[in-house]
Amino acid sequence: MTDPRQSGRGRMKLAARCRVATEAPAFGAVVFCLILLNAALMGAETYSGLAAEYQRLLRTAEQCCLALFSLEMLLRIGAFADRPKAFFRDPWNLFDLAVVASAFVPFVRENTTLLRLLRLARVLRTARFLPHLRILLIAVGRSLPGTASFLFVGGLVLYVYAMVGWVCFAESDPGHYGSVGRAMLTLFLLTTLDGLTDAVRAGLQISRLSILYYASYALLASFVLVNVLIGVVLNSLDEAREIEDAANRERKRPGPPPAPAGPGTGPGADVRDRIATARRALDEIEASLPAQDGRPRRLEASHSGS
Repeated sequence: MTDPRQSGRGRMKLAARCRVATEAPAFGAVVFCLILLNAALMGAETYSGLAAEYQRLLRTAEQCCLALFSLEMLLRIGAFADRPKAFFRDPWNLFDLAVVASAFVPFVRENTTLLRLLRLARVLRTARFLPHLRILLIAVGRSLPGTASFLFVGGLVLYVYAMVGWVCFAESDPGHYGSVGRAMLTLFLLTTLDGLTDAVRAGLQISRLSILYYASYALLASFVLVNVLIGVVLNSLDEAREIEDAANRERKRPGPPPAPAGPGTGPGADVRDRIATARRALDEIEASLPAQDGRPRRLEASHSGS
C-alpha cells in the first residue's frame, strides 16, 4: 500500500519543479511567441495558393504548436499538483484548458469551421502575458450588465423619438420616417451626428419646430447617453484594475522567510520552516485554552527546546 506521506511529498516536489518552469520569464516569452506563430499560421491558410503549396508544412507546424500547447498545459497543471482545486479557481486556467483540450475532442476535430474558430481563440490567450490587455478584457466583461441597461434605455429613447418623428414627418419624408422601423434606423444613424445638418435642413422646410426635435435628440442620444456608457466602461476599468492589483498582491505575498545560506539550506529547510510554523500555531492555540496542570507551559517548553 502506498504511503500517503510519500505520495504527498512526490506531489509537492512535482509542483515545485513545474512552478519553477512556469514562473520563469523565458517560459512566458516562449508561449507568447508560440501563440503569435499559431496566429500567423492561421493567416497563411487564408491564402489559397500558399495553403495549397505548403499544405503539408502548415499542417505539420499546426501539429507542433498543438503539441507544445499541450505540454504547456501539462506543466501548468503540474504546478498545482499539491493543490489541484486552486488550478480550477483561476478563470484563465479554465479558458486555456478548454481551448487546448477542444482540439482533442472527436466532434471538434472533424468540424473544420469549429476547429478554426477554436484555434482563433488561442490568440486571446495572449491576455495572460499582457497585463494591460487582461485588464481591458476584464473591464469589458464587468461592463456587460451596465451596457445591457444602457442598451435598454437607449432603445427606449430611440423608439419614443421614432414614434414622434413618424407622427410629424411621415407624410413629408416617407423615405426616412415612413414607418417606425425606418424612423428608428434614421435616428440611429444620426446618433453619430453624421448627416444631422442635412436632416435639420430638411426638417426646417417642414416646420421650424423640428429644430427642437433634432436638437433634443442630439443632446440626449449623442451626448448624455454616450457619456453614460463611457462612465460605465471607466467604472468597470477601475474595478478591473483593482482585481488585477489584488491578484498581483496575492501572487507576491511572501511565504516563510528563507533559511540562511549554509548547511541548513536545501529541500529540508522548507520542511523545517513548515514544522516551525505549525509549532507556533499550536502554541498560540494552546495559549488561548485554559491552563490545566501547567500542560501548555511544559508543551511550550518542549517546543522551544526542540
